[in-house]
Amino acid sequence: MTSTSASGLARFNALEETAALAELHEACASTAWARQLITARPFTTPEDLYAASDAAMAELTTADLEEAMAGHPPIGRPKPGDPTSSREQSGMAGASADLKAEMLELNLAYQEKFGHVFLICATGRTGEQMRDAVKERIGNSPEQEREIVRTELGKINRIRLARLLDAA
Repeated sequence: MTSTSASGLARFNALEETAALAELHEACASTAWARQLITARPFTTPEDLYAASDAAMAELTTADLEEAMAGHPPIGRPKPGDPTSSREQSGMAGASADLKAEMLELNLAYQEKFGHVFLICATGRTGEQMRDAVKERIGNSPEQEREIVRTELGKINRIRLARLLDAA
C-alpha cells in the first residue's frame, strides 16, 4: 500500500457519512452500493475496500444496476465537463469520424435492445476494442448482459475507488 493510498484510506474512513456518500456517488451512482460501503467502514487496506465494493456489486438488484448505469454516459459521448468519463473513454477521443458514427449507431441499437447504455470498463481500451465489444455483446440475452454489466461496473468501481484514495 502506497503512503498516498494509506492516507487516502484513512481520510475516507474518517469522513462524515454524507461526505463519504458523496465521494462514493462519484465512483458509482448506485445508492445501495454506496450505503453498503459506508456500513462496512472502517477499511484496513485498499484491498478490503475493493473486496467490499465487489461484494456490494454482487448483491445489487436489477433496479440498483439500472441506477448505477444511469451515471454513465454512452461510449463516445462523455458528459461535457466530466473529466472522469472523458479520461475513461479516451480511447474514443482519437477515433475516426467513421468509427464514432458506427459507435453511435451501435450504442443506439444496444440501448434499444437492452433499455440502457452499453457499459464497458473503457479504461485502456481503443475505440476499435469498444466497438468490437458492443458488436459481440449485442447478441447476448438480457440476463447474460446484466451479469456482464455487473462485472464491468465492478471493474470501473475499483479504478474509481483507487483514484479516490490516491486523490488525498
